[in-house]
Amino acid sequence: MDVNGKVAEGFEPVRAAFVRNFETLGERGAAIAVYRDGRKVVDLWAGTKDVDGTEPWEHGTAQVVRSATKGVAAAVPLLLHQRGVLDLDAPVAAYWPEFKAHGKERLLVRHVLNHRAGLPVLDRPLTPAQALDPRRGPEAVAAQAPAWEPGTDHGYHALTYGWILDELVRRVTGRWAGEWLATEVTGPLGADLWLGLPEAEAARVGRAGRVDGPEPAGGLRSRPKRSVTEAYDDPDSLTRRAFAAITPFPDQNDPAYRAAALPATNGIATADGLARVYAGLIGKIDGIRLFDPRTLELARTEESSGPDRVLIVNTRFALGYMLHGTASPLLGPTSFGHPGRGGALGFADPDSGIAFGYVTNGFRKTVTADPRAQALVRAVRGVLA
Repeated sequence: MDVNGKVAEGFEPVRAAFVRNFETLGERGAAIAVYRDGRKVVDLWAGTKDVDGTEPWEHGTAQVVRSATKGVAAAVPLLLHQRGVLDLDAPVAAYWPEFKAHGKERLLVRHVLNHRAGLPVLDRPLTPAQALDPRRGPEAVAAQAPAWEPGTDHGYHALTYGWILDELVRRVTGRWAGEWLATEVTGPLGADLWLGLPEAEAARVGRAGRVDGPEPAGGLRSRPKRSVTEAYDDPDSLTRRAFAAITPFPDQNDPAYRAAALPATNGIATADGLARVYAGLIGKIDGIRLFDPRTLELARTEESSGPDRVLIVNTRFALGYMLHGTASPLLGPTSFGHPGRGGALGFADPDSGIAFGYVTNGFRKTVTADPRAQALVRAVRGVLA
């Protein structure tokens, strides 16, 4: 395997794990970047740009990162809160009056970020064309009745999270989340990460493999679900309906899909861009630090934990971020970030000063803990031990 890039002294085990992913886990094209205390210590890439092609992956190759987008997008409302223009404990309807329909007048901004809003599904799913219209998703969620009383339980909002966040940002700032992110976060950091891919960057993005739902489990609809796979097999479950809020799911390689901005699912990034944003959340990158100490505490403090009504397994969430746990192991107790369904992973660990980004074109039927990403996380953990 021809692996390009370099690692700092002591981080050679990460390179070895990256190579093994190609040799034993079927990796086709991928990259990993790791920063420590603002300094890049791992920068590796290998394989092909397209999952089904022969063109080599280059240093600037980017990929769709699916739900790893959520962690980057979460920085927007937290920074707005840090600047005093968004109250996390205010009702969403205070900023977005139409949202109060169907008893949602007391649903808080905080509930959106910690996945306790009770709105993971749409009774009337959107078509792909409707989903790419930035106003249709927010309108649909505003008209939706909660599946449970907001604030009383948690369940992963796979797609609806992005529409609520996007409209909140627009109501507060006059700009969509992707526009705000580019101006206030990725632009100043020089991070190759986009929520709404500019046409000028389109040639850098590799063609990713298709990923649908987990493999059917053959479970009965009437019995309690023991796994996300069983739950997904039931078309009436919150799990299946949450991931089917857009039906059929858009082609992630479609230029129109990539040019749109869905803050829950269609961010596009290089591994370095993803890691660089997280490095800027916990420390200085070229003199820029995004989160102050109080905001960083919000990003790493548990708000929701236990059985997830959508993902079935036990999950842990802070405000906008998944936390280290059995569903998505990161480095340790202070880690926060977000996986992307099918492979990608971005996170930061304040205690060690680590910021991590992994992107791949070989999407798999994993939801929160892809074996390739986890092999790399274990290698970083071993280096730090």
